[in-house]
Amino acid sequence: MTMNEPDIKTRHVLEGISKRIRHFRVQQGLSMSALAKKAGFTKSYMSQIENLKREPTIGTLVSIAHALGLDVFTILSGEKSFEEEEGLVIIKKADRREMIIPDMPSDTKFESINHTKKDRLLDGYVLTSGFEFAEEPMPHEGQELLFILEGKQEFIYNGKSYILEKGDCACFDGQIPHYGRSFGKKKSQALVVFPLQSTKS
Repeated sequence: MTMNEPDIKTRHVLEGISKRIRHFRVQQGLSMSALAKKAGFTKSYMSQIENLKREPTIGTLVSIAHALGLDVFTILSGEKSFEEEEGLVIIKKADRREMIIPDMPSDTKFESINHTKKDRLLDGYVLTSGFEFAEEPMPHEGQELLFILEGKQEFIYNGKSYILEKGDCACFDGQIPHYGRSFGKKKSQALVVFPLQSTKS
C-alpha cells in the first residue's frame, strides 16, 4: 500500500522533527533519559518520539524545545527565532510564525504570537480553525487554555460536545482527548496558551 501525498508530507515533517531533537540532544550531551526528565516526560515516551513511533503534539514539542533551551520553531523547521532585545518583545501581526503540524486539517492555521520572547513561561498561539475535525483527537501533556476571539467553535472534550462563542474560555487538562472545529458560516479564531512546563506522561 503506497502513501498518498499528505501522508508523505507528514512523514517528512516528523522525520525532520525527530532528527533535530536527536541532534540537539546529542549536541548538548544529554541522554534520552536526561532530556525526558527535563521535559517532564518518561524515557519511553521520548524514545517513541525520536523513533517515529508516536506523533508529538504542539504542547509536547514546546516542552522538548524548552528543555533543550531552544525555540519550538528550531525543532519544527531548523530556523532560529528572532533575537530578543531588552526584555520587551512586541510581535506584529505580520511577524507571527505559522506552525506546520502533522495531521492538522489543511484549512486550519496555528500562528505563534510570542515566539521571540526567550524567557517566556507560556507559549501563545492564534488558532484559526477549519470546518472539519482532525482525524484523531489531540491529547498532550499539561494544561491548555482556549479563548474564543471571533466566531463560534464546536469543541469536543472527553467525548462531549460544547459550543464556544466569542468571549468564551475553556481551560482543561490536555491529556484528555480533545479537538475542535469552526461552527457556523465563518472560521473561528481563538487564543491558545500552553505552559512550557508540563506534567509527566
